[in-house]
Amino acid sequence: MQIFGFLLGLALSLVSAGVQANIYGFVDEHGVAHLATEKVDARYKLFARGDALQSSSAQVMDAERRDLLRYLSRHPNLKKFEPFLKAASKEFAVDTALLKAVMAAESGFDPDAISPKGAVGLMQIMPATAERYGLRADQQKSIEEKLTDPGTNIRLGARYLRDLQRMFPDQQDLVLASYNAGEGAVQQYKNTIPPYPETRNYVQLVTQIYQWYQPTPAIPRLKASVFSTGVKGKRLSMTIPAKGAKENKLD
Repeated sequence: MQIFGFLLGLALSLVSAGVQANIYGFVDEHGVAHLATEKVDARYKLFARGDALQSSSAQVMDAERRDLLRYLSRHPNLKKFEPFLKAASKEFAVDTALLKAVMAAESGFDPDAISPKGAVGLMQIMPATAERYGLRADQQKSIEEKLTDPGTNIRLGARYLRDLQRMFPDQQDLVLASYNAGEGAVQQYKNTIPPYPETRNYVQLVTQIYQWYQPTPAIPRLKASVFSTGVKGKRLSMTIPAKGAKENKLD
């Protein structure tokens, strides 16, 4: 899939009108990509303004923006874990592009990622969710250790997404909101996206990345804010500038 070629071409043109969010970002010295909806500090460069990527020619598309595009499109773990993604997609009838988008947003493709609330691995699975789906600790490994296995983690994430799709058919926004905040939170708010800044921005972000990973990508709508989980490894670090943001993870 030549995603980077598409994104580079996209960066030389306008995106669909009506999008309000600005996107700022940079890639740090450790190769971690950072994105936010405002200029958090001097390192953040304007990546997209409202309805257009900030580039009208290849000459003015600077290294920072190229690195951000490349990070999402050419991360080596995308190819490395492709067999697991395809197998899980087939087994649970979940779009491979959606699995990739969730993985990008959840862990930045890092199989050892651990969130502050204890979600583990590529798809950021909570141990309690893994237990619910039958994963058990044994004498050799804890549940958390087992969740760092890419095949196990991707399969559980796909299974959970499949169950959420059955719960909220043809409502991908609610599926994604449930993956982030838990299906109970979505049901609590009468089957709408909960009013949590992280969850609302998460739905926008994953939807955006999902469009990028389509085999025949639609024109993306750059309407994503982002949050930070602060774990080790090469990550896509995402920040919600809004004050008082509340973290809500599945289960």
